[in-house]
Amino acid sequence: MTFLTPDPRQTALAQTLAATVPFVAPEAMESARGAPFDARLGANELSFGSSPAAVAAMQAELGAIWKYGIPDNAPLIDALSAHYAVDSACFTLGEGIDGLLGNLVRLYVASGDAVVTSAGSYPTFNYHVAGFGGVLHTVPYKDDFEDPEALIAKAREVGAKLVYLSNPNNPMGSVHTAQTVQDMIEAVPDGCLLVLDEAYTEFAAADTRPPLDPSDKRVIRFRTFSKAYGMAGARVAYGISHPSITRSFDKVRNHFGVNRVALAGAVAALGDADYLMQTVQRIAAGRAQLVQIAQDNGLTPLPSATNFITMDCGSGGDYARALLAALAKRGVFVRMPAIVPLDRCIRVSVGLPHEIDVFAERLPLALGDIA
Repeated sequence: MTFLTPDPRQTALAQTLAATVPFVAPEAMESARGAPFDARLGANELSFGSSPAAVAAMQAELGAIWKYGIPDNAPLIDALSAHYAVDSACFTLGEGIDGLLGNLVRLYVASGDAVVTSAGSYPTFNYHVAGFGGVLHTVPYKDDFEDPEALIAKAREVGAKLVYLSNPNNPMGSVHTAQTVQDMIEAVPDGCLLVLDEAYTEFAAADTRPPLDPSDKRVIRFRTFSKAYGMAGARVAYGISHPSITRSFDKVRNHFGVNRVALAGAVAALGDADYLMQTVQRIAAGRAQLVQIAQDNGLTPLPSATNFITMDCGSGGDYARALLAALAKRGVFVRMPAIVPLDRCIRVSVGLPHEIDVFAERLPLALGDIA
């Protein structure tokens, strides 16, 4: 985070903000250490890749890259409409959930408006709230879960415009039942919108997802092609909500933001149900391996409904940060939560088999380095 000399031509708000990138890319870390990582297990990417059908569709579309994108994103919106049996007017697309969150905050949050989230949850949402002058209110996790009741209580207390929940959760991997989430939707106070981030939902059991009800104006649900579909670099995600909400994104979005190559790949990925099922199975098997590795090394793996395992190191944040650094020195890239008490943990993504083997080999060495 860097504070630059303010440019008086910028808005008063912009002059107060720090220039920051919420995540340090593994490529930047590799450049700093002068060598590539042997195991890239920190960014919750799908390292065994997207559907071959999606890759083929993107390769075929590259010849048309001289064309602009499709402003209404109709090919993918129509495919999503058919996939979910939900009217096409209930969808909006964006450059990953990050892009959608930015447009959402721009639509709903004016300077001084209250917004509620969990302390330690996905930081890009907070970044956008700050960028549009919102006032962020946080509540702590409860037993490594986001706390829906506390979130709603805080939203009611401060008159929040938005309240954010990720289910399954990043960075802890925890997940609430569909009934718990539905109860939260029912409790959303007047004047507030629930932002339900379901980036990891394909990895979770069906009973963690309340039924889609786009007639309900109290909630917008965000899903992505970055995780289970293995297209993180393509930057394409979607929101599902009442048409009065989704259509309002047309007021502020970048209409050429989703490029035509990504669009073609997402349509093909959505249609390849067999590959998605195989992916979910491979992730479950990889999670089981990571659980065993954690236990073998005296760490406590937390239950996960995502493509990563959060491992409790049994001490405070300083110890977990030291372990993170020791792993990086040994060529293993992982990340960790940033907020106490979540920062007692490291977070390890499911990777390729050889990457998991590297982690299994080097974790005890890294633990020895900091003993």
